Amino acid sequence: MSVENQRHTKGDLAQMQSLPLTAKIRMTKERIKAWYESWWRYEIYDKATGKTRFVTFDNRDYSAEPPMKETEYIASAFPGAVYVSFSGGKDSTVLKHIVDSIYSDVPSVFVNTGLEYPEIQHFVREVKAGKYDCFNPDVEILRPEMRFDEVIKKYGYPIISKEVSNTVSGARKNIRDGKYSLRLRQLGVHRDEYGGLYDSGKHDYEKTVTRSKFTQNKWRFLLDSDFEVSEKCCYHTKKAPSKKYENETGRKPLIATMACESMTREAAWMKKGCNAFDAQRPTSQPMSFWTEQDVLHYIKKYDVPYCSVYGDIQVKPHDNALHGQIDLIDYLGAYEPEDQLMTTGYSRTGCIFCMFGCHLEKEPNRFQRLKETHPRQYDYCINGGEMVDGKWQPNKEGLGLGYVLDYIGVPYK
Repeated sequence: MSVENQRHTKGDLAQMQSLPLTAKIRMTKERIKAWYESWWRYEIYDKATGKTRFVTFDNRDYSAEPPMKETEYIASAFPGAVYVSFSGGKDSTVLKHIVDSIYSDVPSVFVNTGLEYPEIQHFVREVKAGKYDCFNPDVEILRPEMRFDEVIKKYGYPIISKEVSNTVSGARKNIRDGKYSLRLRQLGVHRDEYGGLYDSGKHDYEKTVTRSKFTQNKWRFLLDSDFEVSEKCCYHTKKAPSKKYENETGRKPLIATMACESMTREAAWMKKGCNAFDAQRPTSQPMSFWTEQDVLHYIKKYDVPYCSVYGDIQVKPHDNALHGQIDLIDYLGAYEPEDQLMTTGYSRTGCIFCMFGCHLEKEPNRFQRLKETHPRQYDYCINGGEMVDGKWQPNKEGLGLGYVLDYIGVPYK
């Protein structure tokens, strides 16, 4: 990505991430307000037909109007055509807490994929039931049209990362089509392999991408696996229901993703900034410059209710600390910004059965912990599966993830 096409640099991100939490909260609120005040919902009436239509329009300059016919006029217009993407996780809980402290009319949307920890679903329903005064109970619960096992059967298993899964899936299609491609080059495949592949000249193997951080040739062995690989589960189980909601309501999302979570999110932030007004799908990520430590400190500082699956939030013990010893800081609740906090339960939630990033985890990894904390979900996740036309896929006994994890060398027992 060329510098001239970026709104921010890595230096900008490092500087913003180093700011104190109070400054980050103020900056986040400014971005939330800008998002809320820019997206207006217009009620447009047609005198000729007597029909009314609604449209959401970016009104940042407060002078533009949505396109209308000569017979149409604006019957009403209101700002705030936005919503909070609420997963029930600690990051989106903090975002919801901040948004709800500013506005009382911003709904939240939770997509119940069926892949969440039971504690997450319970917490979301508590928020929706109005158990916590600090949260707006207006929570819309959506469901995807495809179940996770259906997505796997049609597209493949999500493994390693979205980028790697996309590369492997696309490379396999290129091999079937007999075409040499950038994806194949990234995986270290020569054009004379797989019976010879047609090369348009665009993808010279000698111009290797080994100098690039996006090189994925160590995952070449996935091309020969007897199961399909795909990143499409995220779209079909999460993004598709959200986009449908956006199309029906005209609302634009506020999302609690942070640039520190992945290279993809960092690159997206550098290109578009927090409020991506000009993106194909306009989104706001007003916490982009936060870190996980900021989230944990915010929860402790403002006594924010959060899902029990995370356990307690406490100071990370020193290497020489005695096992089970209570830290005086935790006992007194006198936390300082420089204190490193941790959760005693799960540190990240998301989808229970997702394999993205599991190869990077120390033992006990997410699946080994799942065996101890949620044995019923573990059994469905790991066991089951069957060969259908030479390809491994889920069956009624389970998802068969154990077979896939064995292939990529990730322990789960």
